[in-house]
Amino acid sequence: MSSFRLRPHFTHRLDMNVEQARSWLESGMREHAERCEVKSFPGYLSLRILESEQHYWSPQLQLSLDPDGDGALVTGTYGPNTNLWSSFVYAYLILASAALFSGILGMCQWCIGQTPWGLWILGLALTIAAGLYISAQMGQKLGAQQTFQLHCVYEAAIGREVAIS
Repeated sequence: MSSFRLRPHFTHRLDMNVEQARSWLESGMREHAERCEVKSFPGYLSLRILESEQHYWSPQLQLSLDPDGDGALVTGTYGPNTNLWSSFVYAYLILASAALFSGILGMCQWCIGQTPWGLWILGLALTIAAGLYISAQMGQKLGAQQTFQLHCVYEAAIGREVAIS
């Protein structure tokens, strides 16, 4: 379960159409999930830790079911709560914007012979981005046991092992 990826995932194929696969997976996961809840939507399933056992870094498994010939392609992605994930994405976007504009400012200042203080802002933005990445990795490690729990429920539901990449 340990990985340097921000959102570990897996993909495999089932020999049934998307709606049959969704129903089959949903019933299988409900049957094996004592400490998890299953939410079902057309072409999509979500497996989460019960709210009473969740913490800030608790993972969830998002399953996307897409047609693949006469079968269904299941793509599972492990990640944090959607609100937490969104806050990281927005933080990265803000930092990338700050890094871009401060880098441009710093290079312009350097080219015209002024003190390139914009490059200090660039360095600060890159340092904060590295800190965010490290904190995401630490959070992933704190949620590793629950990620393993979700993966075991999924494997029990389909009756075979699935490798995470």
